Amino acid sequence: MEHGTCIGIFDSGYGGLTILDGIRQRMPEYDYIYLGDNARAPYGTRSFDVVYEFTLQAVKKLFEMGCPLVILGCNTASAKALRSIQQKYLPTAAPDRRVLGVIRPTAEVVGELSHTKHIGVLATEGTIKSQSYNLEIEKLYPDCTVVGQACPMWVPLVENNEFDKPGADYFVKDSLQKLLDQDPLIDTIILGCTHFPLLLDKINQQLSTLTSQQSCPSPLAPCPIKIIPQGQYIATSLEDYLRRHPEMDQRLTRGGTCQYLTTESATKFRESASLFLNEDVEVEHITLN
Repeated sequence: MEHGTCIGIFDSGYGGLTILDGIRQRMPEYDYIYLGDNARAPYGTRSFDVVYEFTLQAVKKLFEMGCPLVILGCNTASAKALRSIQQKYLPTAAPDRRVLGVIRPTAEVVGELSHTKHIGVLATEGTIKSQSYNLEIEKLYPDCTVVGQACPMWVPLVENNEFDKPGADYFVKDSLQKLLDQDPLIDTIILGCTHFPLLLDKINQQLSTLTSQQSCPSPLAPCPIKIIPQGQYIATSLEDYLRRHPEMDQRLTRGGTCQYLTTESATKFRESASLFLNEDVEVEHITLN
């Protein structure tokens, strides 16, 4: 692979593979490097300082490997580290490189998709506590009300391959119920964690059960509730970004390749990646510091 020309995608674990998949489906011609810091995942419960430190190490690694553009395919890193990297690190250390996140592109579309202007966010504890979605959405759509619900069991369900088993039903229903109890007018729910699309079938099943008794008595009644996985919106946003920044687009090669890196066992990554991508991948082990 030619040096200095790939789009880098970083996540603390495997969830960012859903972002990579969405991007590659829309833009298959580009070259990509995916880096998962699986050895130190999950990031969701870590402090802002630690997430910033770990994320910056990963960004530097992808820069070294020739990525002029890095996508933080991780909601926690986007919530806790992106702004600091953009404001403190890039201007002096890497002014010709760019780092983008997954929260703003999702926030940009969600206000147009909601009719009631009541939006729910399901995410990790770290993303919910950061209030990042609330701030971004309310900045873009001041008439929207945003409530969040942390789903601490959802990532373990996915990473332990239990996401489609009967045991997942309780935890999915419980989090959805808690979200809707906070605001019954929610008609649009963002899956604010890149693992959560693998639970989409369960989410739709449980939502159907929870809302089946609603008779939509008013124009504001949220029937049906829309679920927003991020992959397709991040891909559309990235495509638009490159159209608006031809100088960056011209630096990127188009060989249709994808390289996978992990800080954990390559064998373990390969096995888990197949859940997210439905294909076998070659993986290389690296260290970050």
